[in-house]
Amino acid sequence: MSAQLDQLIRSRWWAAVATLCRLTGDLGAAEDAVQEACVVALEQWPSAGVPDNALGWLIGVARHKALDRLRREAVRGTKEAASMREFNESGAEQDASPRAADTLSLMFLCCHPALSLEARVALTLRSVCGLSTAEIAAAFLVPEATMAKRLVRAKAKIREARIPFRVPGEDELPDRLGAVLRVVYLVFTEGHMASRGDALVRGDLCDTAIWFARGVVGLLPGEPEAMGLLALLLLTDARRAARSDDLGELVLLEEQDRRLWDAGMIAEGEALLEAALRKGRPGPYQLQAAVAACHSTASSAGRTDWRQIALLYAELIRYEPTPVVEANRAVALAMAEGPAAGLVILDALARHPQLQRWAQLHIARAELLKRLGRNGEAIEVYTSALKLEPAPAARSFIVRRIRELSR
Repeated sequence: MSAQLDQLIRSRWWAAVATLCRLTGDLGAAEDAVQEACVVALEQWPSAGVPDNALGWLIGVARHKALDRLRREAVRGTKEAASMREFNESGAEQDASPRAADTLSLMFLCCHPALSLEARVALTLRSVCGLSTAEIAAAFLVPEATMAKRLVRAKAKIREARIPFRVPGEDELPDRLGAVLRVVYLVFTEGHMASRGDALVRGDLCDTAIWFARGVVGLLPGEPEAMGLLALLLLTDARRAARSDDLGELVLLEEQDRRLWDAGMIAEGEALLEAALRKGRPGPYQLQAAVAACHSTASSAGRTDWRQIALLYAELIRYEPTPVVEANRAVALAMAEGPAAGLVILDALARHPQLQRWAQLHIARAELLKRLGRNGEAIEVYTSALKLEPAPAARSFIVRRIRELSR
């Protein structure tokens, strides 16, 4: 029951923080108030039951917590009270119901160009999407303590700069779009391959990311990269039902039952991608969507155009020259030209200090070693992946592979 409550609260975190941020005008105060409301919920809901309107309940309790804090700080005459001066008794009576615009406003607030790109993305993942500091650290492949310090500094900068809570004007959007799209992409990535919990997929995060992507496309209907990102998410999420078996075990792409793929999502994603490409302004999300389309249009795993995928990743490196993109290109090359071709690249990347923390790289290397018949080495690499404590679904897959190779 506690796990279910935790998931229920987490799924409503971002909307509650967005509403409280509108009411208080202070991101830190909004997060603190919602956090306190969540603690109360975990104390009361197991015995009293979950309210019919859980989000409204959280917002109501959080608003009272914020008011209580304001009164305490007003008595002390602190700077915090001054920063919340507009959230007084009369202001607290304004509409406290959640609004779709609140979430987009909070996202663009956190993605203000006054912050570094990395800080913008990390802060938005925390404040808007409710990801834990540990989950964000895993996305950036850095220690949790390092990420915690970055988040504290980012929130302090927003408070000190008095950055307003609103969706920016049309002329301001381009400076923030890149960070906003990155946030949506990382939220989906965490949902698509969850770093915590027993399930392989966190459907709530996948759905939230798609909702965000649609919202951005709605703000910028002619922006090809926004369209490309939405296309990528739809084409990828279309495979959700086929990515795990009845026991929740990971099913690799080439082994998936394609009859379970969502044809409607694929059709929408392909149409969006075609419309984006016609704009003549290619970008990284359009390229990744094109990779996803190569999979969705193949009638079987054996008919996948891996050479085209390798070329798309090679082009993507021009936009995102990262070792993660290079690792994906290596896997595509391995499928197109044989496992040895990809293993050469992955062996070199395995020496990268940051990628040594990435379990997926070790799994990819082990899979290629397995295909080459180098089972002993594959077991060693799989074991290295296990030491990184991957999510339960990935751990189960690795253990199964080690068992198969040890026979």
